[in-house]
Amino acid sequence: MTDIRLVVAGAGGRMGQAVIRAALKTPGIKLAAGLEAPGSAKLGADLGQLVGLDAIGVLVASDPLPAIVGADALIDFTTPSASLALVDLSAQARIVHVMGTTGLDEAADKRIAAAARHATIIKSGNFSLGVNLLAGLVELAAQKLGPEFDIEILEMHHALKRDAPSGTALLLGEAAAAGRNRKLADLRTKPHDGIEGPRSAGTIGFASLRGGTVVGEHTVILASEGERIEFSHKAEDRAIFAKGALRAALWGQGKGPGLFAMKDVLGLD
Repeated sequence: MTDIRLVVAGAGGRMGQAVIRAALKTPGIKLAAGLEAPGSAKLGADLGQLVGLDAIGVLVASDPLPAIVGADALIDFTTPSASLALVDLSAQARIVHVMGTTGLDEAADKRIAAAARHATIIKSGNFSLGVNLLAGLVELAAQKLGPEFDIEILEMHHALKRDAPSGTALLLGEAAAAGRNRKLADLRTKPHDGIEGPRSAGTIGFASLRGGTVVGEHTVILASEGERIEFSHKAEDRAIFAKGALRAALWGQGKGPGLFAMKDVLGLD
């Protein structure tokens, strides 16, 4: 089988570099280009040398069009504005777009869904196997235990993370809401602060902590009168997200247009 040609967006960032390292070890993947914003100090860098390895002759560029036109897949852990520009190009080129960008709003989701009529888009708040299995357990627990169990989702990340709650926390919240046959937007409660009185039954709350270099920790708490259940996941290395994203890029080849999630890649439905 011919190797797929992969473009890594945000190549100079933490996740971009993790994807490059993992791609260099993954059979069936050939790095075709790295992308960074105009003005980035990483422009012109060799992808191998960017991650502390030998040069591979593939450079970081700022123009995404020629890179995407010549690619089979794009892995994108960037910013909402950058992801939306890239997904439009992916739709034009009809390639696989693996999107791990978080902080996207409803308007962005609609634009991504429109692009999925032409591109194969695999979008997830987290690409690790463990987290996606955890989401399945949370959905089952919410379904079986019912609304008398309050749900709180606690997450902690490094001090530089911009969005809160994290994309993974929202993924877990969506799983909990699905277990109750509802949308997260209908059940989500605002952060607890000040004198608010008792919480509404059946709602889902979030708490976000930021500090240090924490890669990612998530705990889902289901609490009722006299008992409490907790599900936790701790990420110790960004490589787990990179490996999952690469698996998604390979899985998406030949699937045709559509909007998919990591649970589709892993066959968890």
